[in-house]
Amino acid sequence: MNDADVSKQIQQMVRFIRQEAEEKANEISVSAEEEFNIEKLQLVEAEKKKIRQEYERKEKQVDVRKKIEYSMQLNASRIKVLQAQDDLVSSMKEAASKDLLNVSHHHNHHIYKKLLQDFIVQGLLRLKEPSVLLRCREADVSLVEDVLDAAKEEYAEKAQVHTPDVIIDQIYLPPAPSHHNAHGPSCAGGVVLASRDGRIVFENTLDARLEVVFRKKLPEIRKCLFVAA
Repeated sequence: MNDADVSKQIQQMVRFIRQEAEEKANEISVSAEEEFNIEKLQLVEAEKKKIRQEYERKEKQVDVRKKIEYSMQLNASRIKVLQAQDDLVSSMKEAASKDLLNVSHHHNHHIYKKLLQDFIVQGLLRLKEPSVLLRCREADVSLVEDVLDAAKEEYAEKAQVHTPDVIIDQIYLPPAPSHHNAHGPSCAGGVVLASRDGRIVFENTLDARLEVVFRKKLPEIRKCLFVAA
C-alpha cells in the first residue's frame, strides 16, 4: 500500500470519527435541551403551584375576614335592635309609672283611700301576724288612719282571728317623684307591712305591684311589640 492509499484511508477514518463526534454532540445537545426544557417546565409548574396556593391562602383569608366582619356587623345590628327594644319597653314602664301617680292624686281621693284599705287587708292576710308595723308615705298617713280600723276588721273577719295590733311607723316611704327630687327614691303610693320582729316584710306599694306585673307580663309585652323580630 503506497502513501496515497494510506493517506486516503486516514482521511476516511478522520471523516468517520468526525461524523460520529458530530452525531454524538448533536445527541448530547438534544438530550441536554430536553432535560433543560423538562426542568424548566417543572420549575414553572412549581412556581405556578406556589402562586395558586398563595392565592388560595389569601382568598381564604379574605373570605374569613369578610365572614368575621359580617358577623360583627350582624351582632352590632342585633345589639342595636335589642337596645331599641329595651328602650321602648323601659319607656312603656316609665309611662306606666307616671300613670300610677294619678291613682294617688287628690282628684282620686276616694278611690285611693279604698285602695289603701284593700292593700292593708292583703298585707295582713299575707303576714297573718297578731302585731304588725305599717309604713306609708307621710302624705298618706291621714288616709291610712281613716281606713285602718275598717281594714283590721275586714282582715279579722276573713281570717277568722282577733283584730291585729297595727302600728303606723314614724319612718315613712319616699314621697311621690317631683322635679325637686327627680333622681332620688320615690313611691307612687301604697303600703309596706312587716312583722314586729322585721323578719317578714310584704311590700304592697303601687311601684312594687307594677314591677311584679311588668316582670310577669314582659314576655307577652315583647311578643306583642316585637312579633316580627
